[in-house]
Amino acid sequence: MMGPSGGSTRKRPWLAALLAVGYPGLGHLYLREWARALLWFGLTLLTASLLIPQSVVPTTMSAESMRQAFDAMPVEASVGLLVVGLLNVADAYWFAVRNNRQQAQAETGRRCPNCGKEIDGDIDFCHWCTTEIDGAGDGPAPEN
Repeated sequence: MMGPSGGSTRKRPWLAALLAVGYPGLGHLYLREWARALLWFGLTLLTASLLIPQSVVPTTMSAESMRQAFDAMPVEASVGLLVVGLLNVADAYWFAVRNNRQQAQAETGRRCPNCGKEIDGDIDFCHWCTTEIDGAGDGPAPEN
């Protein structure tokens, strides 16, 4: 999806988190972070395969056998899967927020890496906090 300025549109962090709650890695797919989505899905499967004993895994896919499997699951497996799930949700939310901030900064012009305030493109330091800026003149020139 392209926004009005030609760049990608901003993503909704709450939607990424909600999708991550529904299925591990789905929030990252929404953010178009393919490798990260695959890693979270794989981590969830690995956690489940290491912590859930084979004796608990149902042989049939009926509702009753699934309920019995959840009831027989050890506490360690439940806690482990919960932790991985919560980290997945937090990562999807954080990634969306970070990407939105980076996109907003790119749209508004050159900013100081130290204080984040907008700086003139023709000077090699931030006039707000006096931090030296590498690549002076790379940003847009100030309008007069």
